[in-house]
Amino acid sequence: MAKHGKKFRAALEKVEPNRKYTLEEGLTKLKEVAFAKFDETVELTMWLGVDPRKADQLVRGTVLMPHGLGKSKRVLVIAQGEKIREAEEAGADFVGGEDMVEKIKGGWLDFDAVIATPDMMRLVGGLGKVLGPRGLMPNPKTGSVTFDVRTAVNETKAGKVEYRVDKTGVIHVGIGKVSFDEQKLRENAQVLLDAVIRAKPSTAKGKYVKKVNLAATMSPGVLLDETAYVK
Repeated sequence: MAKHGKKFRAALEKVEPNRKYTLEEGLTKLKEVAFAKFDETVELTMWLGVDPRKADQLVRGTVLMPHGLGKSKRVLVIAQGEKIREAEEAGADFVGGEDMVEKIKGGWLDFDAVIATPDMMRLVGGLGKVLGPRGLMPNPKTGSVTFDVRTAVNETKAGKVEYRVDKTGVIHVGIGKVSFDEQKLRENAQVLLDAVIRAKPSTAKGKYVKKVNLAATMSPGVLLDETAYVK
């Protein structure tokens, strides 16, 4: 089992054991303990009281982070005809049709988001085993299968992110960078928290939000007071 280094242990000593912070306090503490030389990603993790094995308890959706994520996503659009030009004009990084599908089948995955027009899903559907596990499979529910390519590209570039509960009932989403000021991180986090609360399945039993944690890439996590998000 890997041991944590001196910097991590020193940072961990600054986090009070078993204390649950407010969102504002948690962000202040997170910035205090961050020690990496690079600009770490800040991630919000939520443990939910749902059973993801049941289709009616899958918690998923998209949110547009008001302050972005600190980097521009590399967007691939799979389309044909006039939609190719629309995607290029919107600023998509990679655009194509069947050629892109074949390229992915060959192992190419140098992108962060995929948008496809509905008429191309007959080809894109065959990429499920490759794109699905990576959270990259286009889906109508998240707005990534659409003929409105321009809007989809613009929103993705602006900081639209998907959240989805995993098989253990946990949601992990990046909300920005350590270099962001606390207000921007707080507003990004609040948008995500509110969206997940609204997405509570009517069939979920018991406590919905069981645990909430903030952490940067290399730093120890900070527990938030989950009772603030239980409606």
